[in-house]
Amino acid sequence: MKGQMNPYTFAAVTGQEKAKKILARVSESGRLAHAYLFRGPDGVGKRLCAGVFAAGINCRTPSSEGGCGHCPSCLKYVSGNHPDIVLVAPEKGTIRIDRIRALCQSLAYPPYESETRVVIIEDVHTMRGEAANSLLKTLEEPPPGNLLILTSESNREVLATIVSRCQIVPFFGLRVRQTIDVIRANDPGIGETEAEMLGRLTEGSPGKALLLKEKKLVRVWESVIAAVEQPVKEASAEVLLAEAEKIAALKEDIVHLLGLLRIWVRDRMLRDAGSGDIDQPLERFRLKAIDQAERELARNCNRTLVSEVLLFNLQSPRPRLFF
Repeated sequence: MKGQMNPYTFAAVTGQEKAKKILARVSESGRLAHAYLFRGPDGVGKRLCAGVFAAGINCRTPSSEGGCGHCPSCLKYVSGNHPDIVLVAPEKGTIRIDRIRALCQSLAYPPYESETRVVIIEDVHTMRGEAANSLLKTLEEPPPGNLLILTSESNREVLATIVSRCQIVPFFGLRVRQTIDVIRANDPGIGETEAEMLGRLTEGSPGKALLLKEKKLVRVWESVIAAVEQPVKEASAEVLLAEAEKIAALKEDIVHLLGLLRIWVRDRMLRDAGSGDIDQPLERFRLKAIDQAERELARNCNRTLVSEVLLFNLQSPRPRLFF
């Protein structure tokens, strides 16, 4: 793992108490499996935990919390220059067969300076059949002095024979408050509201939230809400059409904006349930309009037209437009 500063204890990992407990128990016992599969949502700390676990394995004075941070091995890991902690990540959305073959060949040689070489293979669900089968051969007969940590998203398919040869370590989405704290720790300039909306949208994935933050989704969402909340008599069709252009410009990220709009509608329904202040049939219609827009986009309908219809439906006090 090169070119980055890496934390070396589990204290740097927010949440994931079950995973940390499993790995701490393994570290204390010293009984390492030859392969682990860290499985859970994207962006919740799998790679971070894998790195800390690897640091502890190669540390001169390890603890159940990871590495010491001071020995030569930890210092190399922290600086991102440990020769025996190797990261394999997808390139252009996949892990290529030639990369796996080269990796498997290198495992036949002893580690450079440690007792154990740790290889972290991210997103193994992106491997195609040939690459997966090549890795499987290594998992079936692992060369001594090597430990493999695989990561995958929980809802993605991984070759069953690969899964069966790994010890599974489960990961989960974080609580909203935890997600907000991680987002703001990584980006102090982000506001509480934006962090909360992104945390809820990504279902507790700070990694995904930080990626979406760069696309300024919440700003577009706030602008859209301001437009559709105007009274019909005051609302300008030109304003709604301009907002539709902003939505269409998001391209494949429109689906995330629809998620933010769902949160907005459901919050209104929950906040004002029973108060009589909110037109519940209108809010239910708005949810149907959002669902309809998502279906039309899945059919590759024109993004601008879909966005225009959606906004007029969200703004209207009664159904006006549908495909």
